Order: sequence, then structure tokens, then C-alpha cells
Amino acid sequence: MIKIKKRKILLLSGDGIGPEVIEEVKKIIRWFNSNKSLDFEIDEDLAGGCSYDKHGIPITDEVFYKALESEVVMLGAVGGPKWDNLEFSKKPERALLKLRKELKLFANLRPAICFEQLVDASTLKPEIVSGLDIMIVRELTGGIYFGEPRGIKLIDNGERKGVNTHTYTSSEIIRVAKIAFDLAKKRSNKVTSCEKSNVMEAGQLWKEEVQLLHDKEYKEVELSHMLADNCAMQLLKNPKQFDVIVTDNLFGDMLSDQASMLTGSLGLLPSASLGAKNKDGEMRAMYEPIHGSAPDIALKGIANPIASILSFAMALRYSLDLDNEADALEKAVQEVLNDGLRTKDILSNGMKEVSTSEMGNAIISKLKK
Repeated sequence: MIKIKKRKILLLSGDGIGPEVIEEVKKIIRWFNSNKSLDFEIDEDLAGGCSYDKHGIPITDEVFYKALESEVVMLGAVGGPKWDNLEFSKKPERALLKLRKELKLFANLRPAICFEQLVDASTLKPEIVSGLDIMIVRELTGGIYFGEPRGIKLIDNGERKGVNTHTYTSSEIIRVAKIAFDLAKKRSNKVTSCEKSNVMEAGQLWKEEVQLLHDKEYKEVELSHMLADNCAMQLLKNPKQFDVIVTDNLFGDMLSDQASMLTGSLGLLPSASLGAKNKDGEMRAMYEPIHGSAPDIALKGIANPIASILSFAMALRYSLDLDNEADALEKAVQEVLNDGLRTKDILSNGMKEVSTSEMGNAIISKLKK
């Protein structure tokens, strides 16, 4: 059994713009160490396409063991067209799936927050998205992405057949639903559980188990059930009706991407992937921006580091029990936006364009106050 080292942070920059945005996170970690007498231990290594280029696999055993002993894993982004033609087992994204599965990171938290300074960047009307604050809790290690059997095989008539299996157990559903209910109690006390119980037995089980858990342990939380396709429609029609949405791996993947675009920029939105706490109260977790590797803008100094920086704020809050430091970092981001500083992806008339590193430096300057 590999023990978790307190305050150890593993940085996996990955591909594309990953190294640029993680560099800004590293600057902030070092600032906290120097100015707040914190003792974060930083380690860095490869995952994704860069690991394949050097080692022939998307993540090595050595890096995986480093992740196992780290209290926090910060991931930049993985993948890109360069590696599209690799066999499935060697694609950069397999590093991400391996980390999620083997670290037992079963709950993915993806906030969708519309910053007041950026309401006009949304494709929806300001009155629809202004004040938006949704938390989507996605089950991360079960469902159709991991179910067996899976694969592509030849069948008798000479055709090929693709097979994926959508499966859930009661315990997998209950543990992620608990995360959602506990989060709701700290927010607006409302959970919407989404599935396709009308056509899928796994969805029927999901609905039943969430309701049973609610009735047994969380009666004080308002619970509603919604079919996943209706939820997708409601996110566009009236997104502010939602507080916490809990759903399975497949629907969570799609709904969280949709919700993120309500806000106007993927470059602003963080995510957290959490495991279960052990008997000592320790928990493995991985934090990453929701945006991709964006190889088309890599090395140009124009990537938005805010999503990665806010991912570190989530790490401060959920893994490191440093709520005050998380609040300070989130406030610093808000103040920089209030000052009119923008990276290229969120630039609008009257605002000042800054580079990736300039945005990171500006956020640190607000932390100093």
C-alpha cells in the first residue's frame, strides 16, 4: 500500500497549452510557499502524448506511482491531432483514464459559473446566464466508458460490430450521490439527478438508488429526477433552475460540456476528480481545467490560465483543507477580471489583452494585497 504524502503536489503538464497553463499554477504554488509559510512539495513529470513520444506509452509506471503518493495531482491537458492515429491503448487520453480508474477517482466536480464581467461572452441572453452557478457531479469510473465486454469484432456476415457495456452497481451510484447531496447542503440545498430511466435499466437503478439514499439520509435536501435529454434542453432554456446535478459518466460528460459553454469560455472553468477518504481521512484527487490541449495556440503565450488556477483553488479547498487560501485565490481572479485584463479567448471591446504569463502575474499581484 502506497501512502499519501501530505502536501505533495504532482504537476503533469501534458500536451499543447498544458505546460503553459501549469507553469502559472506552479508560480502560484511557490508564492503560497514563500508568502504563507506553506510547505507544498512540487514534483513534475510526463503524461499524455509527451509521455508517448519519450517512452512509447501515455503514462509510465513510475509516474503512476508518483500520482499514488501525491495528495494532489494537477493535470494540464492531454492529446492532439499528432497522436490521433495511434492504437487505442496508446492514445494520450488513456493516461487520463488510467489515473481516474486506478486512483479510484469516482466523482468529477465541474462548476459552471458565469462571471458577471463576462456575461456578454455567453451565446445566451444575459438574463438567462447572469448569476449562473451550477455544480455538475459526474460519476467517473463506471458506466459505458469502463463496462465490459467492450471492443470491435467481426461477426458471421462479415460485418464488424462495436460493443460497449453500460453497467452500474448500487454502491457506485450511492457513493457519488452522497457527494452531490453533501455539496448541495453547502450551496442551495437542491439536487437534480439525471438518467434515462425510461429506456435503460441502469438508469432505472440509478433513479431508485438516489431516491432511496435521499429518503434515508438526506430528507432535508430537495431532490428531483430528470431525464438526461430533458436536462440538456433545460440547461439552455432555464439553467438557473439547477443547483447540483448528479449523473452518470456518459451523460455527465455531455451535460458538463454543454453547461460549460453557457459561461462563455472554457478557459475559465476548473474541475476536480475526487476519490474516497481512507481510514486516516486522506483522499486522492486530481484537478484539471476542462479545456483541451488546444495545439493550434500552443507556445504562442495566449492561452488562458484561469481554469487551471481555479482548479488549484479547488485543490486548496477539497484536498488541502485551506479554505481561506482558496477564497483568496478565487477573489484574486475576480479582481483581475474587474480590472479589465483578458486573454485572447475572452477579449472584448474596451478590455486589455494580456498574455498567459501576464495573467498569472496579475493574479499573484492581487494575492499580495
